[in-house]
Amino acid sequence: MTTHLALLRGINVSGHNMMKMEALKTMLENIGFQNVRTYLQSGNVFVDTDEESASKVGFMIKQEIFKVFGHEVPTIVITKQDLELCFKNSPFLKEKELDMKKLYVAFVSVALKSENINDLKISQFKPDEASIDGNRIFIKYAVGAGKTRFDQKYIEKKLNVTATIRNWNTVTNLLAMYSE
Repeated sequence: MTTHLALLRGINVSGHNMMKMEALKTMLENIGFQNVRTYLQSGNVFVDTDEESASKVGFMIKQEIFKVFGHEVPTIVITKQDLELCFKNSPFLKEKELDMKKLYVAFVSVALKSENINDLKISQFKPDEASIDGNRIFIKYAVGAGKTRFDQKYIEKKLNVTATIRNWNTVTNLLAMYSE
């Protein structure tokens, strides 16, 4: 049995793609996932399954959400190791007096190369900062996520990927939930 974490992008945001977590949980159990548990209302869902392929799990979840709720919801499935690498590889955690409320991670659908950072043209968003590590982009916002144009839509457009962003508090709590 493998535990997968599905990150659903854009649900229950500003009245769009609304779905109750209990209904989502029931839907996932009905298609065979076990030990389904959610974190917050924003689309963080753990599932246990015999299916080892993260991409297959993501496809199954995305397809079933569309069938049941009628929403086209981009879904990225990550592992416990992905979350552990956030803590190991974030270039910003080494900084003194870091405001954790300004630290985010964008999870993307494909592994990126370090040179992809040039494609993002992050210099035009200074003093925001970003660093690429595989299928993660570490982001440190100068003011905050709500006051920048360096967001998930921009990342997707520039890199031609699917992306979803989580704040550092959520990343920390999701890793803790993996260990429960």
